[in-house]
Amino acid sequence: MKKNFVILISLVLTFQLYAQELNCRVTVNYEKLPINNRELLANFANEIETYINKTQFTGEPFDGEKINCALNIFFTSASSDIEYSAQVVITSTRPVYKSDRQSPMLTINDANWNFKYEKGQPLYSNQSIYDPITSFLDFYANIIIGFDYETWEEFLGTQYFQKAFNIANLGMNSNYKKGWERTSDAYNRTRLCEDLLNDKFRPFREAFYEYHYGVDLYQVNKAEAQDHITNLVNVLDDLKNKTDINSVLIRTFFDAKNGEITDLLRDYKDLNVFSKLKRIDPSHISKYNEVMK
Repeated sequence: MKKNFVILISLVLTFQLYAQELNCRVTVNYEKLPINNRELLANFANEIETYINKTQFTGEPFDGEKINCALNIFFTSASSDIEYSAQVVITSTRPVYKSDRQSPMLTINDANWNFKYEKGQPLYSNQSIYDPITSFLDFYANIIIGFDYETWEEFLGTQYFQKAFNIANLGMNSNYKKGWERTSDAYNRTRLCEDLLNDKFRPFREAFYEYHYGVDLYQVNKAEAQDHITNLVNVLDDLKNKTDINSVLIRTFFDAKNGEITDLLRDYKDLNVFSKLKRIDPSHISKYNEVMK
């Protein structure tokens, strides 16, 4: 009896330490598909959600709060009963210290997911073999985890960005190259990984960590917090003066963060920071202009 109790405790502790990392909500829109395909996809959202939330991606102890994220899947076409194309919006957030607010981490619009799916097919995680469904999900799981980890310690997400890059390489050598091959599109999975692992953007990643320290400090010491947040703007402004930062990584950052930055710096002591933001992030210039009126 005592031995069984010890085994039970060990199993409970193991489950707690090696728990899954993600709390993902999946929604599906298949209005553009024929009725037959919609019926075949009836349980698709639940299967994807279960896969993401039940898979342990890091292989390392994880006893913190699960990372909140979402996949909004918009089916764009079906070339047969099993061949599909979809656009996916990937979002994730992390909690802010002493606040009910969630800090947006990612808002990615990926227009190029192509895969085969048969109703009821099992989904297995194997990050060393390419699968058009699970490799796509594994890729974004690693990106989400990596970005979240980078907010708690400098460069803590590197191994997950490397895992994502390894998956991208598998994708480029598969029969489903679209979305993985390097392109000049505004967003590309492989180029995002290359930017994250490029020493050129090391100062940005250092400032990314400090930025989130400022986000957490905001409720405690607003003035100091704003200085930490503006440090990232200054780092990017300096990088822009030295090199081209028109990259997938920087665009991805601002797609998620432009609203938060604007809100947190709206009453900052030096509004020239918004002039810098307009140069660095012209895609959201209208938002910065509103503050400078």
